[in-house]
Amino acid sequence: MTERRKSAGLPDKRRAIVAGALTLFARDGYTRAGLDAIAAEAGVSNRTIYNHFSDKAELFQTVMQESTQRVADTMVDIIDRHLSKVADLEADLVDFGLAWLAVLTSDLAPHFALIRQINAEMEHIPPAALALWRKTGPGRTRRELAERLRRIAERGDLVIDDPVRAAGHLMLLISADNLTDRAALHDEDALRAMVTAGVRAFLYGYKR
Repeated sequence: MTERRKSAGLPDKRRAIVAGALTLFARDGYTRAGLDAIAAEAGVSNRTIYNHFSDKAELFQTVMQESTQRVADTMVDIIDRHLSKVADLEADLVDFGLAWLAVLTSDLAPHFALIRQINAEMEHIPPAALALWRKTGPGRTRRELAERLRRIAERGDLVIDDPVRAAGHLMLLISADNLTDRAALHDEDALRAMVTAGVRAFLYGYKR
């Protein structure tokens, strides 16, 4: 019966609901975002939301799943483009870092606002949504980056005992200033300086 109810609505209505929910969850957080406000943002009625989703928790999990999938796909593509064939290790890592951080200010930015909200109210987030995000989002991208770093190490350019840990170090180092000053993301010179410093710190620890 639930499946029949969900399939009854039009796809464009469902997309509008998910997009509106992402906007509200990213702005107000899971706890404060109400279905009435989401319906208004999406331009639909509450009944239309319930034609597609059983409750707010299911809607939130769907938003997380679809948003995380889009971002993870984008991040994996960046990893593939910049680190599959490395010619100049430092330069290629800097270019990778710049592309990686550019996603934070792209049309995918609402996803990262949503993640900040999740971190602020972790205890109120449905556990299934958290598990899904960790596995298909940061978990997936870190594994993909770890695999590229492992291959670079096999070539002899890096010394890495734990590629997953090394991937975590690289991600943190290239975005270090962003953790305290997000304005750096909008200053091209500051962004390049931040990424270059992070890459050099990474290479200091891992370069053969």
